[in-house]
Amino acid sequence: MNIESTVEPVAPAGARPRTTSTRTRPTMLMGCGIAAGPLFLAAGVIQGLTREGFDFTRNAISQLSLGDLGWIQVMNFVVCGMLIIAGAVGLRRALQDGPGTTWAPPLVTVFGASFLVSAVFAADPGAGFPVGTSDGPTTSLSTHGAVHMAGGMIGYLALCAAFIVLARRFSAQGRRGWALASRIVPVVVVAGFVGSAASVLLFFTGAALGLVWLSATIARLATTTSSRR
Repeated sequence: MNIESTVEPVAPAGARPRTTSTRTRPTMLMGCGIAAGPLFLAAGVIQGLTREGFDFTRNAISQLSLGDLGWIQVMNFVVCGMLIIAGAVGLRRALQDGPGTTWAPPLVTVFGASFLVSAVFAADPGAGFPVGTSDGPTTSLSTHGAVHMAGGMIGYLALCAAFIVLARRFSAQGRRGWALASRIVPVVVVAGFVGSAASVLLFFTGAALGLVWLSATIARLATTTSSRR
């Protein structure tokens, strides 16, 4: 009888056991980031289609946080902001080396934090919403409205920067299509913000594209990093 075959190896003193939950935790956190964009957009579109007086061609989705049912959109901001931050933590743990390791996670964290700012500082009413508000555009920003806009702008600029940083990682991996798209999407997002004065739909399109591409990017990186484990 071979005694050595019956003895299990003993881990060195002080070593952390490698459990399945430890290995999969980054992927689980990245799953939160993947879910954030679709959840936010789905909740926003459903509210926009059912809230009286709301018009996607005139009103920004952030205005859904106003009125009696505004708490739903506030919770949408909070939940999705936390999911994005969790996704950023997953990215930090999964991207062990290479381009994007240093800057991408904190930039995505800033984007998630901007959702929490939007939850606390509501957008100004205007363009007929909530019901009873003047049909004309908002002539001056309140303090809350100004902080809301500034937080959103900073958040989306951070997201655009994260895409550009991650484009370098995709290039290094030989994923030219992903690298190219990660450079084009920020241009579209910024163009949507710039064109918001002319059309609210342009703003919505740019913001939605940023959220969708964040989900796609995290999903791609989750697949890449899990295949190396």
